[in-house]
Amino acid sequence: MSMEKNDALFLLVKSLSKSEKRQFKLYAGRLGGNSEKNFMALFSVLDKMEVFDEQVILKKTNIKKQQISNSKAHLYKQILVSLRLNPFHQNTKTQIREQLDFATILYNKGLHKQSLKILDKAKSLAMYHEENTLAYEIVELEKIIESQYITRSMITRADDLILLSKELSIRNSLLSKLSDLSLQLYSLLLKKGYVRSNEDYLEIKTYFEANLPSYDYKKLGIKEKLFLYKAYLWYNFIIQDFVACYKYSQKWVDLFYYNPKMKNTNPVFYLKGINYLLESLFLIRHQSKFKSTLNYLETEIEQHNFLLNENTESLAFLNLYLNKINLYFLEGDFTKGVDFIPDVLEQLELYKHKIDAHHVMVFYYKIASMYFGASNYEKCIFYLEKIIKNKELKMREDLLCFSRILNLVAHYEAGLDQNLDALIRSTYKFLIKMNELHIVQKKIITFLRSLSTIFPHDLKNAFISLHDDLVTYENHPYEKRSFMYLDIISWLESNIEDISVESVIKRKSLSNDK
Repeated sequence: MSMEKNDALFLLVKSLSKSEKRQFKLYAGRLGGNSEKNFMALFSVLDKMEVFDEQVILKKTNIKKQQISNSKAHLYKQILVSLRLNPFHQNTKTQIREQLDFATILYNKGLHKQSLKILDKAKSLAMYHEENTLAYEIVELEKIIESQYITRSMITRADDLILLSKELSIRNSLLSKLSDLSLQLYSLLLKKGYVRSNEDYLEIKTYFEANLPSYDYKKLGIKEKLFLYKAYLWYNFIIQDFVACYKYSQKWVDLFYYNPKMKNTNPVFYLKGINYLLESLFLIRHQSKFKSTLNYLETEIEQHNFLLNENTESLAFLNLYLNKINLYFLEGDFTKGVDFIPDVLEQLELYKHKIDAHHVMVFYYKIASMYFGASNYEKCIFYLEKIIKNKELKMREDLLCFSRILNLVAHYEAGLDQNLDALIRSTYKFLIKMNELHIVQKKIITFLRSLSTIFPHDLKNAFISLHDDLVTYENHPYEKRSFMYLDIISWLESNIEDISVESVIKRKSLSNDK
């Protein structure tokens, strides 16, 4: 279940550790007053709940129905205040903001010199960690204070502040343009997937070149480089240049390697960089590099070599487990992969409130593909139907489409062909509706539809004919993505040679690894 499905306050309470709950109770105890009793009673009830139920709150507290909304909002705010005071949640950004708040308080009290002293330290910290947005805010407050606190150094001081303000403004503007571009490209990748035609390619190329701001690479800071690499990464994913994806994801990870302080200030970007490096290596089938990078990721997680909190813990799980599954695919070891699935499902349950529905569906597709490779077609169909029946999944149209294609093939292999014609028709209509009907998909559907008219002794020749036809599209710029989701070539070869899909992929894996 995704986080959006639950009450926000309930999820916040359930996310608290024992020490955080203890700290909150101590914090709330210092507030005192009868008005605080209601929200503490509410906190205790929510803490004991397994599922959010407003009726239980009304029964076990003195809160009236018309008071619930305000009581929940008050409790929510007080929990956040308590968490903000927790040293565990104090990072560089919160430390800088705290100093900025202190300086503002001192300024409002007319203690200009003390305020400037704190601002100078906060500015140095912000500049060191390249938190340029915060640094700009600090400089702007310094300018206001300096205009009221006159000293003999005012002239040179004013020039210095104006120069720094302009420099930070330019850097922040460039960073904003790069982050806007990378976010828009990422959104397009999630929504549309890869380019499908020359028209798509020209459209995304024109968009990228028109929105890529001009820059001097030598003058770029770490943050600007990060978003530049991200923009190039998404662009190359969309146009399916996976070697270039490897290049830019490696540059992304190298930023953290050469600037290790960023692992704690930007842990999410660090984990995502390693994940996209692994994804790029998976797509170009670079097994040895994939294994070493996966081992590196696991070591970084085990040794806590980056800031580990509730957010990064769930992200670390996503990245590690999805790529462990991908390693089974690379090696063609589906039987061992099936043994790994219970562990995956257990972890999914553990992090269910912190993982979005899209990623859960990606796991289900990977699990279904694992069962397909292990020739357990009923289980494959079971997990595919979780995706197909999910009416709320708005992202990754390609995931929805290829789930239906794999579902057709799994039904055929499972011998569940009594409803195959109806399933083929509904899949065909869905792909047309989604504008996802590619040559490869069309040929697969046509082939499955014709199976009922093929005599058993002609079946092998039919598989060979389709195989020879589809092989020509393996490196096609716009059709090759079909083979990323479903290794239809290996499936055909398994039917031609009368051996398992697992045996075919293992053989290819050993050949590629030499």
